[in-house]
Amino acid sequence: MIEEPIDVPVEVVAVGAHPDDVELGVGGTLAKLAHSGIRTGIIDLTNAEPTPKNVKYRSPDDFDADYAANRMAEAQEAARILGVERITLDLPNRRLFDDFEARCKVATVFRKWRPKIVITMYGKTLMASPDHNQAQLITESAIFYSRLTKWDKYFNNLPVHRVKSLLYFPVRFIDLHPEGHTSFLVDISNFVDLKERAIMSYKSQGFVPSSGGQSLVSPFPALLLNWNRNLGSRVGVEYAEHLVSPVPLRCDDFSYFLNK
Repeated sequence: MIEEPIDVPVEVVAVGAHPDDVELGVGGTLAKLAHSGIRTGIIDLTNAEPTPKNVKYRSPDDFDADYAANRMAEAQEAARILGVERITLDLPNRRLFDDFEARCKVATVFRKWRPKIVITMYGKTLMASPDHNQAQLITESAIFYSRLTKWDKYFNNLPVHRVKSLLYFPVRFIDLHPEGHTSFLVDISNFVDLKERAIMSYKSQGFVPSSGGQSLVSPFPALLLNWNRNLGSRVGVEYAEHLVSPVPLRCDDFSYFLNK
């Protein structure tokens, strides 16, 4: 099979293990980039199926033969709200591993979409899905594979593409200064409503308002948005998201420090 790169690159691409991972981590940042005119996209490595039944958050009606298709419809609606592209790969949920096949599938999308910046998950989720950490490893390797010459046959004969920058979004409310990395906070105050609406698209995950309209069936989105509010307070804005760079960042403009 021979493919061609798309005409207009998707300049910023965020990679998550499951649909909703990216929205929860950097939904506000992606919406902000997309609404500034930067073409932005999401790669889900799996469709998150099978998903274990959680009677606390979900009703039995969520678990029928159309569950996976419903989850995909929710993901596309979330992407529409944020204003981003989206592709969901067919890698296996619960059995996601950093292997050759997974690396090649993600690198193939990189070669087709030609992003300048890739954002992926950071860190382990102990006592929760190990897929999150595997997503980080797969993405890091796929960035390397995307630029390898003499290997086009593994990537639908798409040409080499070099990703310029790798960034991470932490998957837990971790220390703001992980060792060996540089943290920064993105002001999402004007886009937090879009982030919340995108998250609420995942009704199958319990991310829906309660019957009273004041609380959430699942408490996690509320906790997350409170964390975004906490991060914003640290830099003088209403809401912020935490991103991490594996390399130091250069600053040539001191206006931020002068105008604090």
